[in-house]
Amino acid sequence: MTTPVCTSASTAAKPATQTIPYTSFTSYVRARQPVLLRTARSLTANPSDAEDLLQTALTKTYVAWERIEDHRALDGYVRRALLNTRTSQWRKRKVDEFVCEELPEPEPVPGGDDPAEQQALHDAMWRAVMKLPDRQRAMVVLRYYEDLSEVQTAEVLGVSVGTVKSAVSRALGKLREDPELGLVR
Repeated sequence: MTTPVCTSASTAAKPATQTIPYTSFTSYVRARQPVLLRTARSLTANPSDAEDLLQTALTKTYVAWERIEDHRALDGYVRRALLNTRTSQWRKRKVDEFVCEELPEPEPVPGGDDPAEQQALHDAMWRAVMKLPDRQRAMVVLRYYEDLSEVQTAEVLGVSVGTVKSAVSRALGKLREDPELGLVR
């Protein structure tokens, strides 16, 4: 005798409608996902692992959504969930060690993907950004490091969108002319 998998054929024929009980959670994730993904990427070496880590942390946040009293502190809650999840993953990992005659060295990757060169470029770029006037530096950081739109940047700084566009354009021109960045290129 076989056990039926579906108890009612009528319910199996109906398309499942999925409702999301927390619309505020959905809007939060849509608004903050790029920033949280950057945080997750800083905790892992692989972008795919970072996405998985973020999904796990968001799942934990969703489960605890009703218990979170201060929704203004959600970023901190999710960041703590990211860190705790990553720490748990790190502790659970299995490390296999094998004795060998020669140490395996990775083959150099052509195309300038050297981490030391990338770090040198990053450092040179940050020094060049720090040379910009305060207002231009704030706009460049908000636009390109925090990934805000021109409208969002204008709102944060209390200026017009045109001011943001012109100031960022002048700042990028100064960065292009920076002699330190010319040596790195």
